[in-house]
Amino acid sequence: MEALANRVHNINEPQTIAMSKKARELMAKGIDVVNLSLGEPDFETPQHIKDAAIAAITQNFSYYTPVAGIPELREAISQKFLNDNGLHYAPDQIVVSTGAKHAIMNTIMAIINAGDEVIIPTPYWVSYSEMVKLVDGVPVFIAAPLDQNFKITAGQLKAAITPKSKAFLFSSPCNPTGSVYSKEELQELVEVFKQNPQIYVISDEIYEYINFVGKHVSIGSFEGMQDQVITINGLSKGFAMTGWRLGYLGAPKEIAQACEKIQSQYTSATSSISQKAAVAALTGSKEPSLSMVKAFERRKKFMAEGLASIPGLINNNPEGAFYFFPDISFYLGKKFGNQSIETATDLCLYLLNEGHVSMVTGEAFGNPNCLRISYAASDEKLKMAVERMKSALAKLV
Repeated sequence: MEALANRVHNINEPQTIAMSKKARELMAKGIDVVNLSLGEPDFETPQHIKDAAIAAITQNFSYYTPVAGIPELREAISQKFLNDNGLHYAPDQIVVSTGAKHAIMNTIMAIINAGDEVIIPTPYWVSYSEMVKLVDGVPVFIAAPLDQNFKITAGQLKAAITPKSKAFLFSSPCNPTGSVYSKEELQELVEVFKQNPQIYVISDEIYEYINFVGKHVSIGSFEGMQDQVITINGLSKGFAMTGWRLGYLGAPKEIAQACEKIQSQYTSATSSISQKAAVAALTGSKEPSLSMVKAFERRKKFMAEGLASIPGLINNNPEGAFYFFPDISFYLGKKFGNQSIETATDLCLYLLNEGHVSMVTGEAFGNPNCLRISYAASDEKLKMAVERMKSALAKLV
């Protein structure tokens, strides 16, 4: 008798987690590995946020909270959406979850039936397609090549829509490419969505603050889109709070209520302490976040120069997040001794085992000719990573 449900066999473990696991295994053997595989800021959570959490613990704020979040936090998120993004979500249109990933999964479970199609621009964050498959939805991919800076066009979007299309799921700034859709580019997509009001847009804006080209633009802020967009955000990236596990969504009231109902049955509310910390994050000083973004921008410049010095790598110019997604086709078909590099995964494993640098295969993000490199690491580690990559790749013939 088969012990496991079919859904277990239909999804894959995220390659970001798998590669980080392999890196830790080498480190456990005493090998010095530069880990550039995880999308996690290497900065500490700002002190005023930690102080709010400590105060909550001291004041015994340790009991169950409302499933959708404490009123104080939902109000703070409502104001943040309005002030930062021009989005009008009332507190009862907001659901606080255990990370932005949880908020996306809530949304997919709330609106996608078996057989519904979810349009996903490629490259995409590793979990998007697996989340859709978990609810028996159908991922429909639109290839956004490097020469388009990994962004789709309105024409491509229009061509991908079918009678089964139910949602469009994307991130800007994008993980894994760092690409940012401009206001003009979003406007062109909006015109297509307005002609297809049956399609919900799930907008993952978790990298909102890590933006090097100006003020972030939310697709839900365009006229006529408010009732068609579910906006996802959280604290992990912009506030260096990955382990606090707090994300949130703003959605049309019916969808927000559905997400709350779903969440009430399988996780209930997120940590009471994290929620108090989130209030401090959203209402307090943004100076630590701005300093972090400046550091990322400096690192991006260093990595751009370093990667450009490696023969064969083709890079775009990331405008946000903290990733490079170089095309590595030049190295496919090359060898190191008896080891043949046939795929991006092969190259990833080679760079880990021979160069002791961990990154993630582009196959995990829907592009088999690329690698994702996170530059959320110290300047010293980034310098070491570039030197090791250059040395290891030079051995391939």
